[in-house]
Amino acid sequence: MGNAIVTLSDSTFAEAVGAADKPILVDFWAEWCGPCKMIEPALQEIAAQHGDKITIARLNVDDNPESAMRYDVMSIPTLIVFQDGEQAKRLVGARGAGQLREELAPFMAPA
Repeated sequence: MGNAIVTLSDSTFAEAVGAADKPILVDFWAEWCGPCKMIEPALQEIAAQHGDKITIARLNVDDNPESAMRYDVMSIPTLIVFQDGEQAKRLVGARGAGQLREELAPFMAPA
């Protein structure tokens, strides 16, 4: 069984991303964002099925504007995969579960 989705804040972001021992996908979202809510089940499914290979995290941009500004998040949802503390992939806009899995496959491959 995989892991739950991790909730990040401006104060925990740098440490969580920098200390991650596997790729970490950060979902920049907001409560009022319809497409953000649409992709949540897909992210939960990926966290449950592939949590051993990739960490799924969420950051509410309304509550944590610093991290959103630092990574130039202009529209949400924006999904950024960090690997070894560096931005490795950026996805802007909602996607279906299948497309999300496809886009994230390189980060979920067996080591």
